[in-house]
This record gives sequence, C-alpha cells and structure tokens, in this order.
Amino acid sequence: MSGIEGKVVAITGASSGIGEATALRLAERGAQLVLGARRSQRLAELVARIGKAGGAAVQIRTDVTRRDDLHALVALAGERFGRLDVLVNNAGVGTISPLDDLRVEEWDHMIDVNVKGVLHGIAAALPVFRAQGTGHFVTTASTAAFRVVPAMAVYAGSKFAVRAICEGLRQEAGDSLRVTTVSPGATATDFAEASTNRQVRAEITKMRDDIAIPPDAIARAIAFAIEQPAAVDVSEIVVRPTAQS
Repeated sequence: MSGIEGKVVAITGASSGIGEATALRLAERGAQLVLGARRSQRLAELVARIGKAGGAAVQIRTDVTRRDDLHALVALAGERFGRLDVLVNNAGVGTISPLDDLRVEEWDHMIDVNVKGVLHGIAAALPVFRAQGTGHFVTTASTAAFRVVPAMAVYAGSKFAVRAICEGLRQEAGDSLRVTTVSPGATATDFAEASTNRQVRAEITKMRDDIAIPPDAIARAIAFAIEQPAAVDVSEIVVRPTAQS
C-alpha cells in the first residue's frame, strides 16, 4: 500500500494543467479526490475519466476568490469520504504585463486568486486538520517566487507572498500537520493565454514551446511529497526544465 492510496485529496484549479495532471496521477495511485475549479464542464469530464479508470472522484464548482467556495470544497470531502487528508492549493493566474501597462484590475485579480485564494484554502482546511490531528497543505507557487524578471513584478510578488505564507504556516503547524510548497518553472499549460499584453504572451508562449516540461512532472513532485511517511515533511520542491536559467 502506497503513502497515497486511500488518502482524501482536495485540489483547486483541477480542471486543466497541473491540477488536472495531479488529479490523474493521484487517482492512479489510489487517492480519493475532491476536485474544484470554475469550469464545471471540464471538471465533470475529468471526474468521468477518473471513474471510468476505476478511481474515486467528486467535483464542486470552486472559485478560490470566494471563501464560501473553499469551505464547500472541504465540506464535500467530509461528506463523501469522511475526512480530508490533503489540500492542494493549486489554482492560480498569471496575467503578466509590464507595470507601465497599468493593468490594475489584472493586478487585483492576481492578488485575489494567487494570494487570497491560498489563504481561503488555509482558512477552510486548517480547522479540519486541527480537529483530525493530521493534514497536509500542498501549495503551487512558482520559480517566480525566487527570481523577479521584467513584466512579472506583480505575479512574482504574489508568489513571493505564497512562499512566505506557507513558510509561516509550516512553522506554526506543529508536529502533526505538513506543509509543502511546489514551485514549477516553465510548464506546458495554458498559462500564457492569460496575458493580455501581446508581446509578453508571445514571449511566454515561445518559451513554453521551446523548453516547457509537461504538467505531470509537477504532479509527480506533488505525489512525492504526499507519499512520504507522516513524520517526513517535504517543505519545498522546485521543478524546472533543465534548459531554464
């Protein structure tokens, strides 16, 4: 029996990219999944695919900017599977642009999704984990949480914040909860499409097409952290293409 089999795992941003890949990999390893995202039809297709392969998954429409949605996601885990072992705070957005563009609404949206969304997940799951005496937060950050480059100031700021919040959570967690931050580099997802600056979108798309690693590379890192024994906390994992500077 693996360290994943039978665990109840909730995943935000599960309808595509890293979230979808993580759901598929964990389902293959025997996890019971509670999947959340805004695109309900994509979620339904993923749940059906997992069920057809013999896995167990349920879905609920989840907008991480809404606190009630995260509480509903966590509650669904308890209702359907009796507990929650892992929350994968994966939902994120990268509306990348230079500060001179003054796309303030996009800045606000990144903070709402990338930072507040993580906090909403923590607020929903932490009381459950404390009551159980066990639990694991896995949060998707970014290599932008380590290095700031032009056009990514606000996005990087949001991911620096995620790392800081998760490190604080880890220090406060005590000896029964685990906290892992996974920071992907260039990954073959639809990340570039979020940018409304054409030049930036083209640059990100080119980098993705040239060097990006598949989402399952990140899913494997997440699975590695989850499968460790309860006394082992994998605090941070950085996964980037070999070719990425």
